[in-house]
Amino acid sequence: QVQLAESGGGLVQAGGSLRLSCAASGRTFSSHVIGWFRQAPGKQREFVAAVTWNGGATIAANSVKGRFTISRDNAQNMVYLQMNNLKPVDTAVYYCASKYSRSGALYSEEHDYDYWGRGTQVTVSS
Repeated sequence: QVQLAESGGGLVQAGGSLRLSCAASGRTFSSHVIGWFRQAPGKQREFVAAVTWNGGATIAANSVKGRFTISRDNAQNMVYLQMNNLKPVDTAVYYCASKYSRSGALYSEEHDYDYWGRGTQVTVSS
């Protein structure tokens, strides 16, 4: 079992940066794929980025490519989402999620993930 807790959200002006953190507990965290998702008001939750169990590969949604970077530190049981050049459309609740996998595959669908955090609010003002 893995428990996840997001932090680092807040209010930022357009063009600014934030770094979200996802702290994990559980002995098998280092064998989990971690994904970030977000949900804006009135919209469905959408995929943002994911990283393999060892940090060897990442993927990101087209809407955030070149602006957001996902990374992890297995020694600290942490995953990060560095968000640069933020836009008002990035306003959402951001969630991290995990799935046990050492295959090297990456996942971008909600139903692929088994464990979820409660989310952290990111608000980008224009």
